[in-house]
Amino acid sequence: MHAITLTEPGTVLEPSELVLNPDGSVYHLALRPEQLGDLIIVVGDQGRVEKVSRHFERIEHRVQNREFVAHTGVYHGMHITALSTGIGTDNIDIVLNELDALVNIDLASRSPKRDHKRLRIVRLGTCGSLQEDIPVDSRIVSAFGVGLDNVLHYYAYENTDAENRLLNGFLAHCEWPDNLPVPYVAAGDKELIERLGHGNTVGITITSGGFYGPQGRQLRILPSVDGLNERISAFAHEDLRACNYEMETSALYGLGGLLGHRTCTVCTVVANRLRKDYSKDHHAAIDRMIGEVLERLAG
Repeated sequence: MHAITLTEPGTVLEPSELVLNPDGSVYHLALRPEQLGDLIIVVGDQGRVEKVSRHFERIEHRVQNREFVAHTGVYHGMHITALSTGIGTDNIDIVLNELDALVNIDLASRSPKRDHKRLRIVRLGTCGSLQEDIPVDSRIVSAFGVGLDNVLHYYAYENTDAENRLLNGFLAHCEWPDNLPVPYVAAGDKELIERLGHGNTVGITITSGGFYGPQGRQLRILPSVDGLNERISAFAHEDLRACNYEMETSALYGLGGLLGHRTCTVCTVVANRLRKDYSKDHHAAIDRMIGEVLERLAG
């Protein structure tokens, strides 16, 4: 996925469009450029930031604003920022745009820079498995994100051939219902996927716009489409299966692609939707994921 066009360097962005705090930090993340690491680890849960930063040799900066908590420090010589995003693609829209602004916009002049900086942004999350043979406490690395939300439809983009093939296959296989938003597809960074995928399951991740009805859960309200999860679970494309549900990857991959950053998602499976199984100790499994990913990224 890539942008049809980007704002020209030298264009002045008005205060209503690029909103900054009085100290010069970006509006939601409350970070300034010098407070951002070269590698960004994004997590949904605020408490998971400390689980990442406890691995650092030292922490140089801490900040919290709303659900956005950031710890920047050093791990094996790398400057890393661990950042919480909260839940959902709407928050990823905020996070990706503001991370990009920190490195690719001159905040003093409010103008895009001529030289582009490419960030590595890796999401460490949790998910529900859509395949019976992918057990709880294992890890899934997302080759593609299929967005059942609508965030990327508000941006001007073009898909790659690989993304278009997957999207067309998914729509045809699922006989996509007219009453639901049209999905979109975005690919992750191939090198990061290869590095982090070794020994883990690599597949297609379905990003939902909600946790209950949008993922086929029924408490008191009936889902509008019967059997959608079964259709999705049965989808396979070019040796990749639809492996899991979560709520952020499609926007991470889509906006990362549009802005020229390298993105990857690794999720610990906390629920198997087909087995109706839930992890008995997902905290330990998440800790193992964090340790593995940091070691592989530092290698």
